[in-house]
Amino acid sequence: MTDIVDELKWRGLFAQSTDEEALRKALADGPVTFYCGFDPTAASLHVGHLVQVLTVRRLQQAGHRPLALVGGATGQIGDPRPTAERTLNDPETVAAWVSRLRSQIEPFLSFEGENAAVMVNNLDWTAGLSAIEFLRDIGKHFRVNKMLTKDSVARRLESEQGISYTEFSYQLLQGMDFLELYRRHGCTLQQGGSDQWGNLVAGLDLIHRLEPGAEVHALATPLMVKADGTKFGKTEGGAVWLDPEMTTPYAFYQFWLNVDDRDISTYMRILSFKSREELEELEALTAERPQARAAQRALAEELTTLVHGAEQCQAVIDASKALFGQGELSALDEPTLAAALSELPHARVTELGAVVDLFAEVGLVASKSAARRTVKEGGAYVNNVKVTAEDAEVSADELLHGRWLVLRRGKKNLAAIEYAPQG
Repeated sequence: MTDIVDELKWRGLFAQSTDEEALRKALADGPVTFYCGFDPTAASLHVGHLVQVLTVRRLQQAGHRPLALVGGATGQIGDPRPTAERTLNDPETVAAWVSRLRSQIEPFLSFEGENAAVMVNNLDWTAGLSAIEFLRDIGKHFRVNKMLTKDSVARRLESEQGISYTEFSYQLLQGMDFLELYRRHGCTLQQGGSDQWGNLVAGLDLIHRLEPGAEVHALATPLMVKADGTKFGKTEGGAVWLDPEMTTPYAFYQFWLNVDDRDISTYMRILSFKSREELEELEALTAERPQARAAQRALAEELTTLVHGAEQCQAVIDASKALFGQGELSALDEPTLAAALSELPHARVTELGAVVDLFAEVGLVASKSAARRTVKEGGAYVNNVKVTAEDAEVSADELLHGRWLVLRRGKKNLAAIEYAPQG
């Protein structure tokens, strides 16, 4: 077995464990069957989930056997939020989301070989369980005073809203998951984020009570926070999703390309599968020439390929280059172009006309006179073609896919015009 503990520590993926030396020995003696849970509380995973998904992948590549749990049962309740109750979704919606999340997780894992991954759903062992059975067999072994110490529970108890019994009972369900996976699959390790620590150890305690002598472990990864203090994975438009219909591959790529220099080293170590030597070289390049954004480009390409595939990643890279005059805009397919332009300042017009009018309309310049100065100084481009005449007009045959124009002022200031004629 690979010494995965040292690797996780170097990458900043080891926040805490129940007994590090015992866990290190178990992993060294391996293979260990472990699990990580994902609740379907939305129609897609977001980039914050990548920390856990990719850690599962690392552990499997080190020779261990993953159980990826998508919670058809716990997804109907939801882990307590720090400030407010979750909106409960109907079982049909949750079931559909279970299927979507499974399809997103599966490509990251291998389902062949001696340590083949297994997808599991906790609805399988909860659907037929009566309330009396649950309280007798599971609830009896939990102590309320200990449950009250969990951070998210304690914060909610201090709030005006309080906490419902539904969300309070979540830790019983997650504890039961570990017990069931121990019994069904020989699972001896639960992995999760450090914000889940209370739930992770609840499962250990339950197993120790019901399976005397069992050797089980918990491993928590740290929560990722941006250098500016904001939540990782959030943008002004909201969460960055893995589903291409919810966040386009182009926007996904741009999210990583725009990572703050203060954060990129941390993100690279946690999320990239490049070697230490490669990562240290990229860190050195970032320190020497931050404007080149070498590490950001490397991470954007790696993760976009992992999530959306090599072909889609290349299409995104081609689009990025073409927007800045390093490729043919006309060669981009319509969905990729549309996704790229949606990230730019844009305006919709019902009539085409003078270039200076369009530059002013979309806000690339403050006024038409400023637009004329830009043309005169050689800094105005339409679809990467320099505009040479102050009275130049745009015709319909210049539209990309019959719909768009890309306007550029200088080297970096871009905007899009969408042509939508009336009638």
